[in-house]
Amino acid sequence: MAAHFVRRCCWRHFGAFISPASAVPASLLVPAGKVAVARALPPAPLASFHTSSPYSWADGFSVKELAEDSRSQEYKLIWDLVETATSPQELLQLAELHPLTSNQASLIITQLSRLAAEKKLETESIVLDKRFQQLVSIMDSQISQVWNNALVSLLKSLYSLGMDRNSTEMQSVEQEVLWRLRRFTFKHLAFLAEFLVVRQGKESQLLNEIIKKLELRWTELEGTRTVVMLMGRVGHISPALMDRLEDKALELAEQFNPDDIRKITLALAYQNRRCVPLLRAMSYHLIQKHSELSLNVLMDLIFAFGKLNFHQPQVFQKIATDLQPHIPAMTPVEVTRCIRSFALLKWLSLPLFEAIAQYALDNAKQLSVTHLCSIILSFARLNFQPSGSEDFFSMVHEALQGQLHSLGPHLLTDLVWSLCVLQQAKAPYLQQVLAPDFHAQIRGDQSLKAQNLQLKLIHINAAAKLESPDYRGPFLPPEMLSMAEPAGGKVTLLQSSLREALVGVLGSQDNGRFDARTIYGWQIDAEMVVNSENKPLPVKNFAAPHLLYPEGTKPLPSGARRIAFLRWEFPNFSNRSKDLLGRFVMARRHIQAAGFLVVDVPHYEFLDLKAERQRTAYLKDKLSKALAKEMAS
Repeated sequence: MAAHFVRRCCWRHFGAFISPASAVPASLLVPAGKVAVARALPPAPLASFHTSSPYSWADGFSVKELAEDSRSQEYKLIWDLVETATSPQELLQLAELHPLTSNQASLIITQLSRLAAEKKLETESIVLDKRFQQLVSIMDSQISQVWNNALVSLLKSLYSLGMDRNSTEMQSVEQEVLWRLRRFTFKHLAFLAEFLVVRQGKESQLLNEIIKKLELRWTELEGTRTVVMLMGRVGHISPALMDRLEDKALELAEQFNPDDIRKITLALAYQNRRCVPLLRAMSYHLIQKHSELSLNVLMDLIFAFGKLNFHQPQVFQKIATDLQPHIPAMTPVEVTRCIRSFALLKWLSLPLFEAIAQYALDNAKQLSVTHLCSIILSFARLNFQPSGSEDFFSMVHEALQGQLHSLGPHLLTDLVWSLCVLQQAKAPYLQQVLAPDFHAQIRGDQSLKAQNLQLKLIHINAAAKLESPDYRGPFLPPEMLSMAEPAGGKVTLLQSSLREALVGVLGSQDNGRFDARTIYGWQIDAEMVVNSENKPLPVKNFAAPHLLYPEGTKPLPSGARRIAFLRWEFPNFSNRSKDLLGRFVMARRHIQAAGFLVVDVPHYEFLDLKAERQRTAYLKDKLSKALAKEMAS
């Protein structure tokens, strides 16, 4: 207070001795490096200051403060003109009417870019305009004085206007941005990274430097919006940055809204990053806090979970329940995308699948053959039979009539194989894929995709022989049947435990055959032959027409039966269910139709028994029940 009082007294006593003409130096009224020229602006407040009494302006304010206030008034006026401009011409005229600073020139360029984008204007004429070149020149001459916010927006605007990247001014802006990276805020860096990923891609030196800074300064990251944006747009370029973003997203999981969760799960899915802790956290908050989800969120979530093979039954149930009312209004693409995701996750929601089956019946004319194939393949994977299966499959057969030739070999094979799973494959379908001309085009191909196709053809051939008594051919040649599914590489706990326990059931190794590959494309975990008194017989002595390479030649004695032990692992079942997937239901049917008495050994029963004695007793009990049931029938 004392200092302020003394200063005021000094100005009052000595202000009269100061010449009005020299009271305000010209250097304070004109920015450094510029020549004072007449401006088309209203008179500045200092105009009255020169002619008035010193007592009117010397009330505790310095000349420098008043000069800065004058300049701020000029800046504010130009900014108002820029913000209210409605056309590029109004903005370009400012370069002719007013001397501009580099910040003002940058602001005008940014506004030009915004107007061009909003009104979809041709940018080439703007860039070639002499007034625009003048703006660029002013900006470039004082590039170091451009504020950080303006510089970040300026770089984006020059790219958006289509300015040549090799021009001197453009390179000058990029270089200035590169020099200032340490001074930029984290949001500036994130904004630049998002833009440059689209404009320049991974090869950009500037982008790489920005990402390095983001990796080092990730602790400054705040707010869900920036996290979501970086994970979706930039994370795929830098795994190290993505690791940091996942940690930050886990910390902020409670604050995400459903759309944020949708974007993050899609980002993880597209990058194949199965971050289970983050997925679990988002799933929890999704269920606890968000009762209503939009169709886009539901569709993208189930797609992302399917791609990541992430299983969360409560989320699946919620998505299925929320999706069901939307089914009638959905497009065929949305319906097929939805059902394929659920099939991939092995999640069978009966009300939802019934609604999709009804949708297919109601919109049969709008469904393309590809859409219909996707629905059938999904039904087959989960072994789903619609309640109105007769009407549904009548529609399917009618829609597919005359369309099989238009399908590629892989889609056609998958379609017929799926119809075999659902027991709906008619003779025309079988003839189409079992014809010599069809399988000749894949014979000799050793790719994994071709091997999978050949295996499905063997399954179709088995269905034609075992489940289609009226089918007369053609069938696959014997040399094609040798390409059956090989034995699995890694022995599972269920597989080894079953083999150990079967020793007590068989009595001797000669009485059993393990991992038998059949001509039907399926593998039998263990088989045995029992006589009419249910006593084991040496299995290798008897003819085995189901094997690829038979060993014995003797026919089975009268009353003897073949027994097949089939183990069912956890992945063989639908999600959280004891229902086998369609593939394994068909395998069981085929082995049974080949003359075997099937003994099922599911993982959820067998592995609960810890002692070998208990497991042996379990198998004997299962065998006795299967034999008794067969005799009773």
